[in-house]
Amino acid sequence: MSAQLAPAPVLRPMHARDVDAVMAVETGAYSFPWSRGNFIDSLAAGYEAQVLVDAEDGIVGYFVAMTGVDELHLLNVTVATSWQGRGLGTSLLQAVQARGRQLGLATLWLEVRESNQRARALYARLGFAEVGRRRGYYPAPHATREDAIVMRLQLLPPADHAVD
Repeated sequence: MSAQLAPAPVLRPMHARDVDAVMAVETGAYSFPWSRGNFIDSLAAGYEAQVLVDAEDGIVGYFVAMTGVDELHLLNVTVATSWQGRGLGTSLLQAVQARGRQLGLATLWLEVRESNQRARALYARLGFAEVGRRRGYYPAPHATREDAIVMRLQLLPPADHAVD
């Protein structure tokens, strides 16, 4: 008898038809989820958006990132709660980094809740540095706000700025 490994989830571009499944993952993962409109607007704006699809379970993760001048800003990265702890967060973040490098972007930025120690540790393991704080950035329970920690990862070596 031979055991067969299930195929790994596959990354592909996110489409508007995916938003219902993305919303199911989003609302299952967060107390203050993005709205359906946030995803629709991101797709309409042409942001980098990809979903991680399992053959049996459908969409199990995704990311949305916005390009700027020489930079990529990760707006949302999520793994379905039932799929967490399997390395998919790392895979998604590596895919974001690869896309930024493919686009020739020098820096990847993100914000993370100050209280999200698990995500902060993952980002640090992948080379992100904490470089700032946005006070009151995230909604929190009881009409309060939570600070965001701003993190940065250099995707490409700094350009040589030598003068001829």
